[in-house]
Amino acid sequence: MSKPVLGIMTLYLDDRKKLEERHIYEHMIKEGKSIGLDVFVFTPADVSEAKGLINAMEYDDSERKWSRRWRSFPNMIFDRCRIQKSARFQQLLRFRSRYRHMLFLNRPLRNKWTIHQVLSTKKRFRSHLPDTRIVNSTKDINQMLQTHSTVYFKPINGTGGRGILRISKVQGVAGTLELRGRNANRSIIKPKRIPSGYLGQYLSGWGSKDRYLVQEGIELELPDGRVHDYRMLVQKNGAGLWRVTGCVGRVGAQNSVTSNLHGGGRATMMEELLSKWIPDQAKRAQIREEADSLGVDVAQFLDGQYGGLCELALDIAVDKSGRVLLLEVNPKPSREVFSQVGDMAAYRESMVRPLEYAMWVYSQRKAVKNA
Repeated sequence: MSKPVLGIMTLYLDDRKKLEERHIYEHMIKEGKSIGLDVFVFTPADVSEAKGLINAMEYDDSERKWSRRWRSFPNMIFDRCRIQKSARFQQLLRFRSRYRHMLFLNRPLRNKWTIHQVLSTKKRFRSHLPDTRIVNSTKDINQMLQTHSTVYFKPINGTGGRGILRISKVQGVAGTLELRGRNANRSIIKPKRIPSGYLGQYLSGWGSKDRYLVQEGIELELPDGRVHDYRMLVQKNGAGLWRVTGCVGRVGAQNSVTSNLHGGGRATMMEELLSKWIPDQAKRAQIREEADSLGVDVAQFLDGQYGGLCELALDIAVDKSGRVLLLEVNPKPSREVFSQVGDMAAYRESMVRPLEYAMWVYSQRKAVKNA
């Protein structure tokens, strides 16, 4: 009897066909084999429409070697492709359009602003969402600064902390703003103070042509001045149910306005980081429970709205009062945070759950077909 086949779709990092997360895929191929799932890796560039085949990358765990073989299209596709500005990404968009009839385990989500609007329609989530609005002009930012002493200026499609600017009113200096952030290359910019009237001029030369949103700034600075938050991974399991795989704390680099690990941040155990922020143990337990419940509810709701989801990463903040806030939702999560804090059980689970879910989806489809 033939095994169900899962194709993990990714993008090359460069034109030399170097793969991102290669070691993750090695683990997933090995784990897939142990549960009866045939797993291979491919990129849109490896697809031959003329042949109707894929020049697939396969990994032999016993030989610890990668090789290529022409393969038929898989039963299911696990889309791991992240946004990048390249011809490779354009190939991806064409693939998604051309083969949208295929069974994808995880389709892309909408932009940050759209997700915020969708979540805002449900009363359950409103108290967990920072005040946010789309930026049509500098007037929108200035209006937010009337309510909040600090705001974040973010591209609606940005990833990895790129192009994020923190705009703060300078205490005791009327009409002056302090700007900190990361440019489009993710480099930390030198802090700058400007008269508030020059904000529009400054922003006109900032970042990409993408649209931006402005979001309430949450007080998240630790005593050493570094910002922190939490990355939660929520995945469907082998019964098709959403579950929290794990949650890890992130501490940003010195002078960074974000905690992203790719931007120099570091991962730490959630309880260890939370205990420095919220001294009361009972309060911390309540926060953990509330965060887990929020994570599952958000995943279930977005899955119901858009369908075709199997895992989401949620960036969560906890303010000094203990309020749990959802900062961002990422449909293409990294798993490295778990290995970096030594939580190898969650690290393995993060790779195995999509495989178990794929097996469940395949069996469900097969049962319907047989019926």
